[in-house]
Parts: sequence; C-alpha cells; structure tokens
Amino acid sequence: MRPVQSAIFAAGLWLQAVSFAAAAPPDEHAALLHELAGEASAERIEADIRALVGFGTRHTLSETESDTRGIGAARRWVKAQFEEIARDCGGCLEVITVSDFVEGEPRIPERAEVVNVVAIQRGRLDPDRIVMMTGDIDSRVSDPLDGVSDSPGANDNASGLAGVIEAARVLSKRRFAGTIVYAGLSGEEQGLFGGKILADYALKNGWRIKAVLNNDMIGNIEGIDGVIDNSTARVFSEGVRAVETPEEARLRRFTGGEVDSPSRNLARYIDRLADEYIPNLDVMMVYRLDRFARGGHHRPFNDVGIPGVRIMETHEHYDRQHQDLRVENGRRYGDVIEGVNFDYARKLTALNIVALAAMASAPPFPAGVTIEGAVSPSTTLKWKRPTGRAARNLAGYRVYWRLTDSPQWTWSRYVGDVDQATLENIVIDNYYFGVASVARDGAESPVVFPGPAGDFGD
Repeated sequence: MRPVQSAIFAAGLWLQAVSFAAAAPPDEHAALLHELAGEASAERIEADIRALVGFGTRHTLSETESDTRGIGAARRWVKAQFEEIARDCGGCLEVITVSDFVEGEPRIPERAEVVNVVAIQRGRLDPDRIVMMTGDIDSRVSDPLDGVSDSPGANDNASGLAGVIEAARVLSKRRFAGTIVYAGLSGEEQGLFGGKILADYALKNGWRIKAVLNNDMIGNIEGIDGVIDNSTARVFSEGVRAVETPEEARLRRFTGGEVDSPSRNLARYIDRLADEYIPNLDVMMVYRLDRFARGGHHRPFNDVGIPGVRIMETHEHYDRQHQDLRVENGRRYGDVIEGVNFDYARKLTALNIVALAAMASAPPFPAGVTIEGAVSPSTTLKWKRPTGRAARNLAGYRVYWRLTDSPQWTWSRYVGDVDQATLENIVIDNYYFGVASVARDGAESPVVFPGPAGDFGD
C-alpha cells in the first residue's frame, strides 16, 4: 500500500500546486530549442576534428611559429574559425585572445605563453550576463613534458573544441537576451592554466558568468570496460561551493543545500533539457566535481565561485588517453581519429547548444532567494525582482520543490510576476525548494536554491 499512498500523496501535491497557479506564458521557446538541436552537424564536427588532428601535436610546449604544426598553428586556426563565423553573422562575434605567461611549474618548467581563444556573442537585453561553453585546444602523450612527439588528441580534446566551434556556428545565427561566450582553452594538460587565466580575466573585467559548460572528451563510445554506448553522457558537478565561507557552511548545516549548489542545479537543468530535446540521450548526473581524483577546465571557474560543470562521454577508453602512439602485444594505444564517433559528438554538442540557448533566452536568474516556514504548515520563498532593460523579457517565476532524496525537481507552480510565493500546507521540513525565472516565450532559467548555498550571483 505504501507506494500507492505515495503516488496519491504526490498527485495531491501536484493538484494543490496548480489549482491556484497564475497562467504560465505559452512555451514558444520549445520549438526553437528543437530546431537548434537539429542544426548541429556531424560532418562539420568531423572536419574540425580532422583539422585539429592535422597539426600533429597541440602540446602547450610545442611549436608556436609553424603554420602547420604545433599549438601556435592550432590556436591561430581556432581564431580563424571564430572570425569566419563572425563574418557570416555580420560581426555578431567579438573574437579575442586571453593569455598569460606561466613558468616554474612541474609541467611548465620554462616560461611559456598560454593563449586562450575566445568568441563573445553579446546579448541584446542583458549583455553582462554570460553563459559559456569551453573546450581544450591542447593535447599530450605519455610524457606530459613531451612537446615534440605526435599527439593527435582526436577525442581529448579535439572533440570538445570542435563542439564549441559548431555551437558558435549554430547559435550565431540568432540573437539572445544574454551573452554567450565560446572559449578554446589552452594549458589544460599542464595544470588547468588556460581556465585559471580566463577565470581571472573574467573577474577583473566584471563578467557575470552564470554557467560554464566544459566539454572534455565528447566523442568516444567504446569504453575500457568493454561497453559500447552512444546513448548516455555524464555531467559532473560539485555539491558545495568552493568559496563557501564558514558562516555560510554553518547556515547550510541547519537549512540544507549540500546537493544544491548552482553547479548542481545547472546539471539538473541540463539533464532535463536532454530528456526534452535530445533524442536517444540520457544524462547521468555524477555528484562529484570531476572523475575520481582527476580534473578538468571547469574547476578553475568553480574555484573562484563561478558555476560550472563537465560534460563528457560515459565510457572512457584509457588506452586512448595521454598515450604515445604505439602497439604493444597487439594492443593499440593513442588518441587517434578512429576512436571518435562523430554522430555521438554531434549529439553532445546539440545538448550544449540547447542549454546555452535556453539560459541565454531566459530572464535574469533569480537573485537574493530566501525561504521561511519553520514550525509552520506552509513555506514562503522570496526573491529580488530585476528592473530595467535586462528584465524586459521577464514574464514571471516558477517555484519548484522535491523530496530531499530526489535527484530531480519533481513539482512546480508558476506564480506570475511577483517577488514572493507561499506554498500552502507544504511543510518546509519535508522538501527542498527553489525558484526559476520565466521569459515571455517560456524560456526558463535553472532553478535557484535559497540562500548562499544555491546562489548564482547577482
């Protein structure tokens, strides 16, 4: 009887949620997202991966003067691709490089310039609000200091970088309320230096980055575990913000939020979009910053308080990562083009395109979200309503809640253009709560959990 009772109880909550709800705006945005998902091209992604592999090596310490080999040629090629896209869209992309010199590090002992290539597509209403997609330019073989040997880096990470370029091609054809940034990052294999450099640049220049989608290896479907799988992807996200203060940690201990950081709710958002817009793709949300004891280029952004996740294949093949090209005992090693499934890379690229478009189309994310309802039969959420040009596409807000052990938001109520909402007879002790902003065309922001634990920033 208990499962039946639970189902009836859940249905009762749902009916209660919608009985007195304001009229939600029509979801015209869904048609756009379906259209965008279908525009990603496996053929173009394949061509870009082959071009990147063609530079021989893209090691951070490799050749920089040649036009055909090494990291210098590769990053100039990436810049040229962004510039071509900018010309095709009438100058809608601002293409820049963000760089710094690094030396005295275990994997960069001598002075070397780490150069990121960045394309900025400014929003029409809220240009200071940014969502970003990143992929790595550099590659490596077995010895992390070997900048000479061939290092194709076909999957790690020409696949992710090709996805970034393809996303720029697709999304640059349209205009969005917020800004989208496409970034080719360098120095990842040497210590995540490109991400650190760009994160510092963003903070110094006042970039309000709401989300970083780091794509690192999105083309392999044959795992070292023997599984062949082209229908799942992993999204890694940290549970507690790296910049949490002791006072914020004390508050979280008594109110919750361990699994509701902005990065974690970004992962839930991506999971939901995959279910709705990407056929034959299921997201595995992994409650961890990255793979066990390993790192990726979203981490430098997380380190300074910027929400970010890693999107990647589910089944890795370690013989194809960080390996010299060779055959030993009949076993092939190396990250070569034959290990990339281009349609799978297209599918994960489409997921990024949909997520970027959805967030860039949404109104300003809810800010200053608070919650109250202790020793009360009802729960009240409050937030700050934005004003001015940035809020021109704001229709209202949707309140969400779920059981505390549920991985995904279960119930919701559209409450209209208000700055607070009360859920009658829904007890605060039994659920987690959040709020999302809703645009006039139906586009929604990620859900924001109340308090500093879930804050996406102003």
